[in-house]
Amino acid sequence: MKYVYLFEEGKGSMKELLGGKGANLAEMTNLGMPVPRGFTITTEACTQYYKDGQKISSEIQSEIMEYVEKLQEETGKKFGDKDNPLLVSVRSGARASMPGMMDTILNLGLNEQMLETLIRKTENPRFAYDSYRRFIQMYSDVVKETGKEHFEELIDKMKTQRGVQLDTELTAADLQELAEQFKGVYKEKVGQDFPTDPVEQLMGAIDAVFRSWNNPRAIYYRRINDIPSSWGTAVNVQEMVFGNTGDTSGTGVAFSRSPATGEKQLYGEFLMNAQGEDVVAGIRTPQPIQQLKDTNPAVYQEFHDIVYKLEAHYKDMQDMEFTIEDGKLFMLQTRNGKRTAAAALKVACDMVDEGMLSEQEAVMMIDPKQLDALLHPQFETKALEKAEVIGEGLPASPGAACGQVVFTAEAATEWTVKKGADVILVRLETSPEDIEGMHYAKGILTARGGMTSHAAVVARGMGTCCVAGCSEIVINEKEKKFRLGGKEYKEGDYISLNGSTGKIYGQAIDTMPATISGDFDRLMKWADDLRFIKVRTNADTPEDAAKAIEFGAEGIGLCRTEHMFFEAGRIAAVREMILSRTTEQREKALTKLLPMQRKDFEGIYEAMKGFPVTIRYLDPPLHEFLPTDEDDILELSKEMAMPVSEIKEVISSLHEFNPMMGHRGCRLAVTYPEIARMQTQAVIEAAVNVQKAHPEWKMVPEIMIPLIGERKELAFVKAIVVKTADEIIAKSGIELKYEVGTMIEIPRAALTADEIAMESDFFSFGTNDLTQMAFGFSRDDAGNFLDSYYENKIYEFDPFEKIDIEGVGKLVDMAVKLGKKANPSLHLGICGEHGGDPSSVAFCHNVGLDYVSCSPFRVPIARLAAAQAQVKQPRTV
Repeated sequence: MKYVYLFEEGKGSMKELLGGKGANLAEMTNLGMPVPRGFTITTEACTQYYKDGQKISSEIQSEIMEYVEKLQEETGKKFGDKDNPLLVSVRSGARASMPGMMDTILNLGLNEQMLETLIRKTENPRFAYDSYRRFIQMYSDVVKETGKEHFEELIDKMKTQRGVQLDTELTAADLQELAEQFKGVYKEKVGQDFPTDPVEQLMGAIDAVFRSWNNPRAIYYRRINDIPSSWGTAVNVQEMVFGNTGDTSGTGVAFSRSPATGEKQLYGEFLMNAQGEDVVAGIRTPQPIQQLKDTNPAVYQEFHDIVYKLEAHYKDMQDMEFTIEDGKLFMLQTRNGKRTAAAALKVACDMVDEGMLSEQEAVMMIDPKQLDALLHPQFETKALEKAEVIGEGLPASPGAACGQVVFTAEAATEWTVKKGADVILVRLETSPEDIEGMHYAKGILTARGGMTSHAAVVARGMGTCCVAGCSEIVINEKEKKFRLGGKEYKEGDYISLNGSTGKIYGQAIDTMPATISGDFDRLMKWADDLRFIKVRTNADTPEDAAKAIEFGAEGIGLCRTEHMFFEAGRIAAVREMILSRTTEQREKALTKLLPMQRKDFEGIYEAMKGFPVTIRYLDPPLHEFLPTDEDDILELSKEMAMPVSEIKEVISSLHEFNPMMGHRGCRLAVTYPEIARMQTQAVIEAAVNVQKAHPEWKMVPEIMIPLIGERKELAFVKAIVVKTADEIIAKSGIELKYEVGTMIEIPRAALTADEIAMESDFFSFGTNDLTQMAFGFSRDDAGNFLDSYYENKIYEFDPFEKIDIEGVGKLVDMAVKLGKKANPSLHLGICGEHGGDPSSVAFCHNVGLDYVSCSPFRVPIARLAAAQAQVKQPRTV
């Protein structure tokens, strides 16, 4: 097996083997662009590394050294040669872009001897010592995991001692002293001298890149982006070019279009006399790319031409890294650029208008999850007018965010998960270790860094509001406070961020719902023209239903009637029903609920304007409706004129050891048929009333019986429904069709779907409960231990967020096939929250469902995901 490829041996289509970065370097090389020479160690080598117990086998090592020799021949330089040393960078490159997730090492191959040669050849001792101290710092942090903070502290101390602000103001002697101090830190932390053998350095760096594929932040990033751990990462070994040799050298990051707005203009930043990490790490504030025109017009023009050649070649917005060494341009990377949701839509639509893409290609270009960012609130205009601006930074990722201040990623996670708080993460600068806290934060505010800093790039990819590079802010992380605009803010204080303008406000600001049109409507129309399966919504109120219609829903796939019971005006009647001792008492209480339920359904039917509505009958265990607090029990006793002891007796009798598998769903209707009768009366009478008011609508209520596990259960409840419904319709004087179906949420129902289908007009897969019962753990409790499962690579993702295709998916597939065979007219949907997860939508399309149903704000995501699924695997039935 071949494990190593020179850049010129590869091509852009080899992403699975060479990773995204390696494939693109190969493609740029073959397009004749100025790419420093190098080779890629494949993802298969990474897979083999883990098979061999996290060791680079002798076979792979010898192939790597063979390619080092080839690189030496190409460059005319030699690894470890004191006269003409070859120095390299070592970078990771998975097949899917994972910005900041993996680790990079620059200037590898340096030691004391090479340092002398570098000084002699370049006559630039400052550059040589700067390169060396960077290498020691990166190697120590990435390969030996010493942590970078020890080195940053020494740099800050040196700058204070010398009375300077910037790293670039330190002299060659200062940097030489720092390099010695860094080696001291290495020896103290690692217990041995810093390695001088370039081959040992190289193998250590490659090992570290492979190892970093499974570091906690990479595992977390993969989980939230549906990237399998089996992919592995490639490693790119590339001849060093130096942006830190002086004022004619530099480094930068640029986009072919604005990643914030999508506008077609060259957009980016650069720093002269710097190395690449300086720009993305946000340690120095860079200059806009347009200023390169003044600094070096010829390089700017060459770069500009390459940018648009690459965009035309890849038919997508490009994100590129470049270095200028002594006035000569080198391209270090290109990839499809991360962008905001609004920018993604504009780029897709503009590229169709420019003739670069077809409508189908534009639809395939958008990540459905990104649409989420467009569908969330903005600041209330009037509230914003009154708000006090305390500072301003760069508008790094648009949107509005309001929350309580926290200063660490760990605090962001803890406050969100344990306290349910909305938080703003305030940092000097973010780093890849902060990824989980950034994911939980509503907004991110940093003191350092530009529009292409780590914070900006990651926030844009997540659709999270971010203001970066607010230089006026003074942060004291230790004491958990910051000063800005003449005021002090502590952990827990409220602030608000406007990621579209960069403004920071010293208070909480009210928000208003997002409005969508233009590019969004255009792209969604293309998606709707392509997709095969329908998209419905889960909605329990007319307001939710109306919002879902606005977002393009084609019906309601789940209306949970119990949510209506908890409202203040009706909970008393519900409790009266539960506390009733006889059927007559229960029916009397249900008579009070009937007009309320009927009115609810009328409102929902009106909002849906003739689209199908699936109504699930009462599902939760009855104890959920009863109070547990002593004061509430006393209040209920007075309302019901019932002794406290009797109420407590009923509460005690309803107690179950495992209520989610207890007396709930269809079991309630079997025990108390009067509940199913009342609900049927409300559903059908509401439908009759709305059908009479709107004869142009074809009303077909879909009645869904929950938690069926046996055909006879469904037959029993269905008989009550049919008798009640038919009597009402007969008296109404109009024709009205209705359907009776069930949720498939118990594994036994999936296994006996052929029998259940004989009694059912439709199946709707309740994948929340089906997942709970298939795995044998509760989604409410799983969070307590799932992290350990991710860390130990037992599970790669939360099965309640993304459908478990291997297990739960087999049950769904089996039920679809059995059900359709027994009842060809059976129609099929899904109503768990999986209905809004793009990979789960694709599964539903592929397995043969007719529709997915999800919460209103996820409807556009499901519409786009369904279109993409149809393009990838076309369906006609």
